[in-house]
Amino acid sequence: MAATEVVDLTVSTVLGLVMFGVGLSLHSADFVQIVRHPRAFFTALGAQMIGLPIIAFAIGLLAPIPDVYKVGFIILAASPGGATSGFLTYLWRGNVALSLSLTAVNSFLTLFSIPVVVNLGLRVFLGRETELHLPFWDTVSQIFFITIIPASIGLFVRHNFPVFASKINKPAKYVMLALLGTVFAIKMFAGESHGGAGLKWSDLLVITPVALIQNAFCLFFGYFFMKFMGLPHSSRITAAMESGVQNTTLAFLIANNLLANQAMVKPALVYSLYSFWTACLFAYRANKMNGVRSTPAVMDDDDAENG
Repeated sequence: MAATEVVDLTVSTVLGLVMFGVGLSLHSADFVQIVRHPRAFFTALGAQMIGLPIIAFAIGLLAPIPDVYKVGFIILAASPGGATSGFLTYLWRGNVALSLSLTAVNSFLTLFSIPVVVNLGLRVFLGRETELHLPFWDTVSQIFFITIIPASIGLFVRHNFPVFASKINKPAKYVMLALLGTVFAIKMFAGESHGGAGLKWSDLLVITPVALIQNAFCLFFGYFFMKFMGLPHSSRITAAMESGVQNTTLAFLIANNLLANQAMVKPALVYSLYSFWTACLFAYRANKMNGVRSTPAVMDDDDAENG
């Protein structure tokens, strides 16, 4: 097995374990609330599916960067949040059930929305289109096996073995942070032949300012659009995490495997280096300003949680 395949498998396994840990914090009643009060779900879904591509197109029309990078940012905006945004929602006390519900529905909608959005980007910035069809199994399984199924197993364990779940919940939180830190270290520092980003300084200098601008706009848009619609703070945090932290693995699949364009991959690579940390900073400040406990959920005391 090649080094890149080993790293990709490791990253997928780690993200799956992280989502299992997130599932340990869930109750089935959380999802019942989503069904009974769906306004937050449909508002956040609209923000993701319509708002984010508009932001990417607007930035692309204004940013002085190569056109292939502009298309790369559009691909990124069209790729919904995944395991990382779900973990961040949990970490910063958002609505985890809402996050997972958005991920599940988005995984199907993107089969139709991504070809439309990406082809529009190709036409606007490169003057061409392509026959783009997302492979159903690769796209859906990438979401479900890494995000939905592990979280569902965690929910099952909590519901059926509450004592066991309570015992492992606290250490699982620290293990999740350590594993996720390892993933980011691999992606940031490993060479391209070993599964890392393989970025050059020249790439970072050109792409980073635009990546940070798009990331900031997406975070603020997700949060304040939900606030404008009169939704609670936990739903706003969820929308911010889902909007600001994209599924870069899906973006890699589209740019690298389907469009076979390495330059279009680079915006997602650079974005992935920063978006986790900027999302943490945003959520920390938003929680603090709204009187919500601003420390991450991993620092909660078990008794406080369960009581």
